[in-house]
Amino acid sequence: MISEIEITCLPEEREDEKVLIKTASLKLKINLNRIFALQILKRSIDARGKQVLYRMQIKVYVDENPPQETFDVNYQNVSQKKPVLIVGAGPAGLFAALRCIGLGMKPVLLERGKNVKDRRRDLAILNKEGIVNPESNYCFGEGGAGTYSDGKLYTRSTKRGDINSVLQTFVAHGASADILVDARPHIGTNKLPQIITAIRETIQNAGGEIHFNTKVTELLVSFDKIYGIKTASGETFKSDAVILATGHSAQDMYRLLHRQNILVEAKPFALGVRIEHPQEIIDQSQYHCAVRGEFLPPSYYSLVEQVDGRGVFSFCMCPGGIIAPCATKPGEIVVNGWSPSKRNNPFANSGTVVQINLEDVPGDEKDPFRLLNFQQQIEQAAFTAGGGNQIAPAQRMIDFIEGRLSADLPINSYVPGTKSTMLKEVLPDKVFYRLKEALPQFGKKMKGYYTNEAILVGVESRTSSPVKIPRDKISYQHPQISGLFPCGEGAGYAGGIISAAIDGINCAEAALNVL
Repeated sequence: MISEIEITCLPEEREDEKVLIKTASLKLKINLNRIFALQILKRSIDARGKQVLYRMQIKVYVDENPPQETFDVNYQNVSQKKPVLIVGAGPAGLFAALRCIGLGMKPVLLERGKNVKDRRRDLAILNKEGIVNPESNYCFGEGGAGTYSDGKLYTRSTKRGDINSVLQTFVAHGASADILVDARPHIGTNKLPQIITAIRETIQNAGGEIHFNTKVTELLVSFDKIYGIKTASGETFKSDAVILATGHSAQDMYRLLHRQNILVEAKPFALGVRIEHPQEIIDQSQYHCAVRGEFLPPSYYSLVEQVDGRGVFSFCMCPGGIIAPCATKPGEIVVNGWSPSKRNNPFANSGTVVQINLEDVPGDEKDPFRLLNFQQQIEQAAFTAGGGNQIAPAQRMIDFIEGRLSADLPINSYVPGTKSTMLKEVLPDKVFYRLKEALPQFGKKMKGYYTNEAILVGVESRTSSPVKIPRDKISYQHPQISGLFPCGEGAGYAGGIISAAIDGINCAEAALNVL
């Protein structure tokens, strides 16, 4: 007999199998000796009461052993199969490549940036010297933006594809099996590079190709059908299927499509700041304690407030995290956040943003780059306010609300450095006003949040792309160009690692129909 039940336990009992079996036997009202095995299906923290608990969905095997489950990563060799060109080696591109192999097609990945190992040098220079390499940074390179930007695997895209298959693929390549059961799975920036390398090796061992430092500069199209691409070096790659998975920051790709009269469209995005607190403030509020217990992870939060009909919301919250410089060109400031696997840094940060709609930005309604240009203007204003070298404009929270220049700034995690600035002069009026109204309300929802110990760092502007590449809902192809498959965050069809990976899988399956 197999039963699925929900149980609760204390944090220190989470991994104590004897305690879990005893709890399950009491719940099922059976002798504990009849329980042969437990399988945890989902695990989450319940901090609503005074006593913080773990809440678990478990499968209980009564009077029988569980089946032996395996996840096969032994792919066929596709070196002599028809090629599919995949532009971009982020999660969408990598999972598209794996699915191509599974379907008997040869993936040829073209990545403008470097492999994960070589990216480290450019990120070190970016953090220490404030020098941005436009082809190798937190956004561009093997694994995409997620590789050195946290590895959160939480998604609401539960109907787009098999989430568990994506998680299993990560585990098969070195991720902790915890991601299969945790309500908010997370790999960690320190572990992702090895996992991405392992995925690359799987692709190559199966006969796929990956070309780094290979920037696409032209799509080869004849009679509204794609037949290949050309790179900056003049090299040509041929295929009747091209999956375009370049990420939300590949602004030059949008302009390339526009130059070639391939339709792109303006799209709403979100803009704001990254807010950092001492982690202990968040723990005290969420866990209702003076000091977080050793068996509890650093706590997270999710906040939203409506201000004049527009949502102000936290985004990409990083417990025990670090704020990172994520610009992709010199002369701009973009900030994001990440956490290592242990989430053991002393700060907690989160993007806190406001939706920017098409009508918020004046200009030609037919201009697909109206919001992209607006985004760039804000990022350039932040760079100017910081004074250069990726120094970011910043302000203490209550000073921001009360309109004061901060006399000093708290110690924070942003390595290039922060400069006390009136963020009102950097942010658009509608964003500033809504943040000003929302943050005190966040403080009423979460004790300790509204404090001058918190720092606001600008600007958080790459939550999603301000441009969309349209595609047919059924064929996944661009409406004008047969064989061109816009994919992932950069095309406007994903919002994180998991949803991007699923979209890559779906595009690979669609590509099979044109080869």
